[in-house]
Amino acid sequence: MAMMSLTELDDDTVRSMSIGAVFSEFGGKINSIDFHRKDDLLVTASEDDSVRLYDIASAKLLKTTFHKKHGADRICFTHHPSSVICSSTYNLTPNGESLRYLSMYDNRCLRYFKGHKERVVSLCMSPINDSFMSGSLDHSVRIWDLRVNACQGILHLRGRPTVAYDQQGLVFAVAMEGGAIKLFDSRSYDKGPFDTFLVGGDTAEVCDIKFSNDGKSMLLTTTSNNIYVLDAYGGEKRCGFSLEPSPNTKIEATFTPDGQYVVSGSGDGTLHAWNINMRNEVSCWNSHIAQNQLSSNLVPWTLKVQLHLKMYLNNESWFPLLFIFTRNSRCVA
Repeated sequence: MAMMSLTELDDDTVRSMSIGAVFSEFGGKINSIDFHRKDDLLVTASEDDSVRLYDIASAKLLKTTFHKKHGADRICFTHHPSSVICSSTYNLTPNGESLRYLSMYDNRCLRYFKGHKERVVSLCMSPINDSFMSGSLDHSVRIWDLRVNACQGILHLRGRPTVAYDQQGLVFAVAMEGGAIKLFDSRSYDKGPFDTFLVGGDTAEVCDIKFSNDGKSMLLTTTSNNIYVLDAYGGEKRCGFSLEPSPNTKIEATFTPDGQYVVSGSGDGTLHAWNINMRNEVSCWNSHIAQNQLSSNLVPWTLKVQLHLKMYLNNESWFPLLFIFTRNSRCVA
């Protein structure tokens, strides 16, 4: 199967996307997912304490490991394709092993990271070195180095923090309560933020933040199901999109690789795509999983979404694949 990179999308291409495969081996809802930056790999952390590694070029499950002692909550790849950082679900004490550096190759824990007193809700790896960040419900952001156990730096903040590196690894953003986003130089974060933005009119907690690939925009998703695209340099709001409220569930949104579209899950199980420049919705997909197939404790439910866009040659025609994860533990690809 040949493949080529897809660098720019248009509305027709986005509308043409469809479901390609379904994975249903999970024993609990999927807590988080991550794509490897270079290789065609996807990793998931699930409520059943499992970590699963997928080859997304062939849509095949490569490896499953279980972590009954610590659980599996937030997860992200390191630079190595078979190594991940995973946050713990259980034993969250000041001396607990809240973060683990795991080898998927031989199912081994390479290092423990202690310090967070409550659950880690945001986790990201630097794109340029062995540093990574974690944000916790203990109102702190910690900076770590894969090579050592000790925390390299700590930021004490208000409320639930959400963290993200830009694509060059030179800047990181921290979002917190009240719609405040602080930007730090990753080489001198101890000097404090060099800029602070406020998302006016929305004081809900930010549950997710991302930079576009070109570093020019930031994407914020709030607990009130509002999605904002901000200018990454000045903080001005470029556009915003809203979804129906979904109590007790958090949606997640992402940029497409070209930065021209936003794709998001929703509380009713549908997937939405918006054109940023035109500020309009261009497509809405149904997960094809009926509400009556869900047990009552899974309603309302939401989609955890990431968009992996490559072009695959199949029967001499090119088409993009869309990977979707649902709260009822089915992986749609």
